[in-house]
Amino acid sequence: MSSDGTIVTGAAGFAGSHLLDRLADDAPVIGWTRPGGRMPADGRQVDWAAVDVLDGDAVGEAFDGTAPSRLYHLAGASHLGASWRDAAQPLRTNAMGTHHVLEAVRRSGLPCRVLVVSSAQIYGVGDDPIGEDAPLVPSSPYGLSKLAQDQLALRAVEDDGMEVLVARPFNHVGPRQSADFAVASFARQIARIEAGLDPPVIRVGNLDARRDITDVRDVVEAYHCIMASGRSGRPYNICSGHAWRIGDLLEELLHLASVPVRIEVDASRFRPNDVPVIQGDAGRIRSELGWSPRTPIEQTLGDTLDWWRDEVRAGR
Repeated sequence: MSSDGTIVTGAAGFAGSHLLDRLADDAPVIGWTRPGGRMPADGRQVDWAAVDVLDGDAVGEAFDGTAPSRLYHLAGASHLGASWRDAAQPLRTNAMGTHHVLEAVRRSGLPCRVLVVSSAQIYGVGDDPIGEDAPLVPSSPYGLSKLAQDQLALRAVEDDGMEVLVARPFNHVGPRQSADFAVASFARQIARIEAGLDPPVIRVGNLDARRDITDVRDVVEAYHCIMASGRSGRPYNICSGHAWRIGDLLEELLHLASVPVRIEVDASRFRPNDVPVIQGDAGRIRSELGWSPRTPIEQTLGDTLDWWRDEVRAGR
């Protein structure tokens, strides 16, 4: 018999840490992080476990030792740009890691709802907002790895009768995000300039790209809604429905800066295949589960900049 516990894989990561905040009142919560990774001691009521999702035996043992009724699978390679430099790494982590998690649940025979976090990068790009029925034509190695993950989740429902839920988030930003991502990179550079650590120049890539962006705290609320009420095997987009120009987001951050900052284009920050516009359609999750984003983009940007100011003051 399963317990009433919850496992979160990738719990020490960007979205995972915010999901732990959302699950603060749900006990017990078991956070999986990779061996050698950090296990934050920040007061959360979380039981931490070092589990390598690429080790099928370790995943099976960790799952059997907990027997949860819910599992949020967030662990994986998350950086699209890096996938062009090493295509094998996201395929291993996202596809094989997901296979091991699903196989552990299947072999246990225990009733456990599993949420697999896929990505909007699995879709082909068109002129209209992207719905869940859009063609699945990824344009990057990262997108291909997430498509494999997505389809493994759906096949587990079809072939094995498992309760597997699929979330397809579009871009999400907010406090705690790595500076490998555009908005976080802008915020970190501004924070360092304000602190006198760097000259007043911010280096950027393509500012004309337009992306559907949602606050990470709204995204994890969507994960919670899908886990609670979503239909197994039915994918749900998570997005704002608005494609923001990256340059406009930077301008808003510069407006919040306490010192003047100059913009300088850095060709090394451009991606080999940068899609001009990605905009999602969240009609399904809105109509079926009642979710919609609540956080204004101005608050998201301000909170992100404030978080990086604290990081810089702390010497990180």
